[in-house]
Amino acid sequence: MTDYPTLALNDGCQIPQLGFGTWQIEEETAPAAVKTALETGYRLVDTAAIYGNERGVGEGIGERSDIFLQTKIWNESQGYDRTLKAADKCLARLGRDHVDMLLIHWPCPDKDLFVDTWKALIDLRDQGKAKSIGVSNFRKEDLKRIVDETGVTPALNQIELHPSFQQRELRKVHEDMGIVTQSWSPLGQGGGMDAAAIQEIAGETRQPASAVVLRWHIQHGLCPIPKSTSREHIEQNFAALSFELSEEQMARIDALDTDDGRLGPDPANFNG
Repeated sequence: MTDYPTLALNDGCQIPQLGFGTWQIEEETAPAAVKTALETGYRLVDTAAIYGNERGVGEGIGERSDIFLQTKIWNESQGYDRTLKAADKCLARLGRDHVDMLLIHWPCPDKDLFVDTWKALIDLRDQGKAKSIGVSNFRKEDLKRIVDETGVTPALNQIELHPSFQQRELRKVHEDMGIVTQSWSPLGQGGGMDAAAIQEIAGETRQPASAVVLRWHIQHGLCPIPKSTSREHIEQNFAALSFELSEEQMARIDALDTDDGRLGPDPANFNG
C-alpha cells in the first residue's frame, strides 16, 4: 500500500503507524499469524525475547525486506555486556543481521541497569545491528535520565495505552522530547471495545469496534500494535486505515479516560 501511514522518528527513519503485535502468540503458531498479517497488509511486526516466538516471527516474515521488525531486550539481560549478547541471540532467532527497532522492554528501576543497557543499544545501532533504538514502559524520569547521561534520545517509547488509560501526561513528555508513542494493548485487551461510545461509533461508521479504537490511536498520532491470531480479527483491525473519525467522535472516545485504567504492571515497581 503506497498510502500506508508512517510516523517520522527522531533519527531520520520512518515507522509504519499500524503494527502487528505478537505477545502471547506461541512459537508454533507465530509463522501463520505473521504471514496472515502481512498478507492483510501490515508493514510492522513487534516481538520480544520474552515472548518466546522470535524464531516463528522470523519464519513468518521470511525473505521480505520491506517489513519493519522490532524486538526487545528482556529484564534479566540488562547491563552493557549482557545486552550485547542478548541482542545477538535475538538476531539469530529472528534469522536477521539487524532489526529496524530494538527496545529495552522495561526500565526495572530497582535493578538500576537501564542506563548501561541504553549505552549498549547505542553501540548496537552504531554497529548496524539496529537501525533505530528505543524503550518500552519508560516513565518521564527514566527517559530524562538516559538522555542526560548519554545525549541520545530514544526514537520511541512503547507504553500501555488505550481509551481507558490514555497516558496524556507521558504523551506530552514524548511530544516535547521528539519521541514516538507506540501503544501496547491498544484495545484494552479487548475490553476497550465494549464501551457504549465505541459501540455507537462503530454503528455510525459501519466499522468494527476494534477498528474504531485503532483509528482513534492513529488520529492522535500514536502507533498501535494490536495482536490477533485469527484472520477475521486481523482484517478487522487493519480496517482502521480505511476511514476517519470526526472530531466529535474522537472527543467521545477521549472522554473514556479513567484514573485507574492501567491493566498491566506499573513500571515504577516491575522488575521482572
